[in-house]
Amino acid sequence: MPSVQSFFAPLLRAIADGADHQIRDLEPTIAAELHLSEADRAEILPSGGSRLDSRVGWSCTYLKKAGLLERGRGAVRITDEGRRVLKEAPPRIDVDFLKRYPSFLEFVQGTVAGTGADGGPSVVEVDASEDPDEAMERLWRGRQQLVASELLERIAGATPTFFEHLVVRLLVAMGYGGSYAEAAQVVGRSGDEGIDGIIKEDRLGLDAIYVQAKRWQGVVGRPEIHKFAGSLMGAGAGKGVFITTSSFTKEAREYVQRIDKRIVLIDGAMLADLLIEHGVAVTTERTYVIPKVDADFFDQT
Repeated sequence: MPSVQSFFAPLLRAIADGADHQIRDLEPTIAAELHLSEADRAEILPSGGSRLDSRVGWSCTYLKKAGLLERGRGAVRITDEGRRVLKEAPPRIDVDFLKRYPSFLEFVQGTVAGTGADGGPSVVEVDASEDPDEAMERLWRGRQQLVASELLERIAGATPTFFEHLVVRLLVAMGYGGSYAEAAQVVGRSGDEGIDGIIKEDRLGLDAIYVQAKRWQGVVGRPEIHKFAGSLMGAGAGKGVFITTSSFTKEAREYVQRIDKRIVLIDGAMLADLLIEHGVAVTTERTYVIPKVDADFFDQT
């Protein structure tokens, strides 16, 4: 999808008639001008919101800060300055163009109440060329990647017993194996820095899953997965989870798609993500609450 700056000019043109427009009603017109595909229009941010909604919403904010549009009771309308800009027809309306307006410049410099290290007002720089919602997602993902990398390094340096307990705790946190005590009883050491066993798929034990987890340095190939599939048959299990701290070959992943046994492959990257998602071997350092104006509240007053 185009950057948030790409929405500035289409948004201004969509409200050029001077009437009040609901922001959501503008999206089809803007999307059509930008030739957005159906996939673009339906795209969802990792946080759950619509990427198109976010783009249009922040474009309204930036243009308002520059004085090119105004907002009121859930609607936006073009200002006299906005009309003048459209009449001027600049080659591009982007952040650099908006910086000609002192009100926008003040906004991106982000002077806020508070005290900095030098005793003066604290300043937060706003990168108006980027959608703030996506900036938050990008920073969050960067942090996740750092933590995931450290997790894999520590797992590689840990003892086989530690690895066994780690995998058992993860499976229980994901809802498998019943309690930790129950799962630990059936998932035992194999002697080759791996663990294997049969655990409950749910607390009632209506189905069973065969588990194998190995701290391998090399890539896991098709022969190992073929052997694992045979173990499922011998154990009377129809489902299996193969966990490795390394990765799987393309042939191994293609093989599990062709066989009748349901096998899930979890490589090191996915293992780290699951540990973070389910709070195993990680702690929450701090929590940020992201506020958003409730437009419906103002519509009702």
